[in-house]
Amino acid sequence: MKKILNLLKDNKAFQALLNKQNIVVNSQNAEALLIASAFLTLKKNMLIIKSNQYEANLLYKQVSQMIEDVLYFPVDESYRIESLAASGELLGQRLSTMYELSKEKPHLLISHGHSVMRYVPSKDVFKKNCMTLKVGDHIDVYELQRFLIQAGYMHTTRVDQPFYFSKRGGVIDVFSMQYDHPIRIDFFDDEIDYLKFFDEKTQRTIEKVNEIEIIPATDLLYLDQEVGLVITKIKDSFEEQYQKMDDLFKDDFEEKIMIDIENLKAHATDSSQYAYYHLFKSVTSIKDYLKDSVTILCQKEDIDFQIKNYLSENFYYYQELSQSGRFLKDNQLYQNFDHIVQDDYQCINTFSTSKDDQVFVSHDVMFNRDDEKRVIQQINDYLKNSQILISLENKHQLQLMIELFDRHEMKYTLVGIDEVIYPGINLYVGNLSTGIELMEEKTVILTAHELFGEVNVSKAKYFRFKDAKTLRNFQELNVGDYVVHDSYGIGQYLGIKTLDVKGYHKDYLYVAYAGDDTLYIPVEQFKMIRKYASSDGKVPMIHALGSSKWAKAKQRAKNKIDDIADQLIELYAARMSSPGFSFSKDNELQIDFENQFGYELTKDQQRSVDEIKMDMEKPQPMDRLLCGDVGFGKTEVALRGAFKAILDHKQVAFLCPTTILSMQHFKTATERFKNFPVEIALLNRFTSPKEKKRILKEVKEGKIDLLIGTHRILSKDVQFSDLGLLVIDEEQRFGVKQKEKIKEYRETIDVLSLSATPIPRTLQMSLMGIRGLSKIDTPPKNRLPVQTYVVEKNDTLIKQVIERELARDGQVFYLYNHTDRIANVAYKIASTVPNAKVAIGHGQMDKNELEDVMLRFMNKEFNVLICTTIIETGIDIPNANTMIVEDADKFGLAQLYQIRGRVGRSERGAYAYLLYKKDKAIQDDALKRLKAIKEFTELGSGYKIAMRDLSIRGSGDILGGRQAGFIDDIGFEMYMKILQDAINVRMHKEEKTEENIKNLNVNVDGYIPDDYVESDYEKLELYQRLDEAKTMSELNSLKAEFDDYYGNLPEAIQALIEKRKLEILSHYSIIEDIKDHGKKLEIIFSSNAFEIISGDKLFLLANQLFTKPAFKSLDNQVTITIQKNNQWLNHLNEFIETLSKK
Repeated sequence: MKKILNLLKDNKAFQALLNKQNIVVNSQNAEALLIASAFLTLKKNMLIIKSNQYEANLLYKQVSQMIEDVLYFPVDESYRIESLAASGELLGQRLSTMYELSKEKPHLLISHGHSVMRYVPSKDVFKKNCMTLKVGDHIDVYELQRFLIQAGYMHTTRVDQPFYFSKRGGVIDVFSMQYDHPIRIDFFDDEIDYLKFFDEKTQRTIEKVNEIEIIPATDLLYLDQEVGLVITKIKDSFEEQYQKMDDLFKDDFEEKIMIDIENLKAHATDSSQYAYYHLFKSVTSIKDYLKDSVTILCQKEDIDFQIKNYLSENFYYYQELSQSGRFLKDNQLYQNFDHIVQDDYQCINTFSTSKDDQVFVSHDVMFNRDDEKRVIQQINDYLKNSQILISLENKHQLQLMIELFDRHEMKYTLVGIDEVIYPGINLYVGNLSTGIELMEEKTVILTAHELFGEVNVSKAKYFRFKDAKTLRNFQELNVGDYVVHDSYGIGQYLGIKTLDVKGYHKDYLYVAYAGDDTLYIPVEQFKMIRKYASSDGKVPMIHALGSSKWAKAKQRAKNKIDDIADQLIELYAARMSSPGFSFSKDNELQIDFENQFGYELTKDQQRSVDEIKMDMEKPQPMDRLLCGDVGFGKTEVALRGAFKAILDHKQVAFLCPTTILSMQHFKTATERFKNFPVEIALLNRFTSPKEKKRILKEVKEGKIDLLIGTHRILSKDVQFSDLGLLVIDEEQRFGVKQKEKIKEYRETIDVLSLSATPIPRTLQMSLMGIRGLSKIDTPPKNRLPVQTYVVEKNDTLIKQVIERELARDGQVFYLYNHTDRIANVAYKIASTVPNAKVAIGHGQMDKNELEDVMLRFMNKEFNVLICTTIIETGIDIPNANTMIVEDADKFGLAQLYQIRGRVGRSERGAYAYLLYKKDKAIQDDALKRLKAIKEFTELGSGYKIAMRDLSIRGSGDILGGRQAGFIDDIGFEMYMKILQDAINVRMHKEEKTEENIKNLNVNVDGYIPDDYVESDYEKLELYQRLDEAKTMSELNSLKAEFDDYYGNLPEAIQALIEKRKLEILSHYSIIEDIKDHGKKLEIIFSSNAFEIISGDKLFLLANQLFTKPAFKSLDNQVTITIQKNNQWLNHLNEFIETLSKK
């Protein structure tokens, strides 16, 4: 930036800006450049106000590339949206900004009109709600918990995202916004023993620290001493409004106000509490955080216009709410804008408002980088009357530019980051975001953006938290779930109970059966039960213990499953026995082709490519399913496979479910193969008869290498000369006939199937090893998760959401699944949103007409598309970033997921609003689906969604049409297990029995106390983890992890770990069995034990560790009987461990 400051130092407009005068700029780039330069020159607080959040965010992104210390303060531009569905991301951004502003140094803050008017806590109150903790500090655990709740933290069992805390025994975990990882605070009594950062995914410690700071998790902060006064004010307003109110609403109104008052006392952080925030004394505006700031209004007219809209829109919203008793009339939601900025501001406008305004003369750079000659020619044109400054991102780009200029024998100077600029071309690695031509300074600035295209904008730090929970285990057992026990059938799981049996405590899974039967299963045998999942979530019939119904149901299913297994195996065997083509290893061209891909592959992509190539190089035909979310780069992976086939002189067919998709794939392929000798053709309904004839002929002659098209490719008249690979996009969308045809191909040629949410059946087959499965879970850079809101339908909300998207020149999908009424919806939107250009698309339209609508929508002729679910078919419209789904509770999970994947294809934040009708009792199942989709905001959860769908819907009949009722009788998990067994038998696969370490029937006082782990779900997980530990090193690392996560382990848990240690030791060593006889234990040695150990050693050690051990030897087998005294378990472990050592 030094170079720029030096260039601008004599610029009149820049000087005017520094001297608090108004200036005029003609582009956003110029505005960003001037603001950044002014801040670096003045070195004092600056507040920049834009007209809306979108504009503010754009400016923030541009300025933050040029200078480090820029802050951004956004709020929702509609109180209605905020009160229904406040965005956690905006809150996170505001909090980290307030935290930065509380530090004493100059700040540059970018905001918008709405956010300057918002009430925020005073700087003083904000600081009071921050807390610094050091190792060795004394603080009561409950005090700390109280502080966290006041500062807005929510309680959870496992901390994996900001704004949450958890407490286990003497350990508090908390995720404070300004850090990348959550903090674990480990107490010894009331002293802080350790402070450490831990990984939110694995929950393991990353590093220990000596001091941390916790900042608030809400911007609704207030002091307790003010609450009483505020409640009095609320009650007064309430009385007045209550008297004048319609009787119909009185009860609801009273109840709402009472609840709100309780919430205020309890410091609840619900965004609806903001309505009362103005009643507190210690509130202010964000401007007050900046002492003596320079205030700049960008396009004052736009700001005034937006604020006027905001005020009137909110006014009607309050009217609506306060009449029906959902809002206190006297509440104010924002301060007066003019009152905050007063007259102390200057403007940057895009056109002149008075003759004194200084104009900053610059042009945006229009740069064409299609081919090398053009690039050089443009640079030469600029050189005629300007000097050129080229600012690049890294050394790699610098090297490329140097090579380019050397090839064309052009002179250039490599410069440092000081202020010097030489005549001609200056090259350096700097931090400018976009190019600009400064007319008065006769300088052209070019950046990586013009020369290399898309630049990876470094993501703002607050995006690391998503509302997404990654499912840790698909079979999470919750109290009340139905479970299937291998021998007793279906019952209902009611939690974990600790029972005292013969003086020993032990945890049991508590399962209820028909009648009043209950079954207690020791937790270590949790493998005996599985979660029950049926086809449409229907409630199963619970069995009675000891009845024969279960055995019969199981047998019935087994007979059915045998048939299915036979058919599956037939398919598989046919494929395995028919000789396919074995492709050769990668050659130079293949490697060259892969290097020309402009991005680095993600790890998953690379792994998938390797798996596909390996399959292609085998002699059997490949049958692989590649799962990856929409836009995660499946096509690139497929094209690499295709090129491999083409290099072996084979033809490739690429099959797409729709014409538009085939056009998109054709475009991608043509672009990717442009430097390689590959003939590509496209066959769909837009192909002219003449062209079609040529294509068919050339395909038959083998001249065409890659044929892309719709199911037209499968017609009889398409005859390949030598087809080597078939790629199918979204296979689940093809009809039965096409699938039959594909099935014929499968037996002899390699097939690669691509899908974003594989339908359960295909997923199942892949999971069972009948087909290969490759997954891509990593999102490409620059993609943000889709913000998903589940809200009641509400017309004003819909209007605002659409207007907000159109305001940033975006497009909107509006999903309405009733074709008969779709025109009314379109009419309604066209009439309420003035600048909406509305189009309609649905499945009953003629297919061609529909595709024309879609094409025109892609070309931005329309900006709102009202449509039925036909949009889930993979079309890529990067400019559509808002999606509204009506009656979202009616959709299947995979459908919702795919639909939501239509937005958020570019680096702009995308929104999905899932609406359901007011007062409609949503079915339990539908609620589960909406909840799942909200939880899976994480990109890359398509595969997990299919897994979840499997358990909500069941897998149906694995081979085809019959949805299988018999699965419901035994539950899905059980069905999968029997099927897998049946297949293993037929494939003569030996069931690889994992080395199972048997549970010794030895009683120890071991269980998981409630005050240590509260939730049954976590207890069960701990037992599962213990059971998975099969070696000493696994057990030791597990123990370390428990120590880390839960603090010091109580004796009851230590006993569980010691018992597991005993089981592991006796499994691998000289012990045959250990029997528990109440107060005594009998240890039986294996017959070959004495080849390893000497009798003397045994005798000595036993007498050292135990009191009066009794030895007995019978038929070459030695047993020792010992008393169960204090510490017997530890001694026994030491005994076996010492003896086993060679």
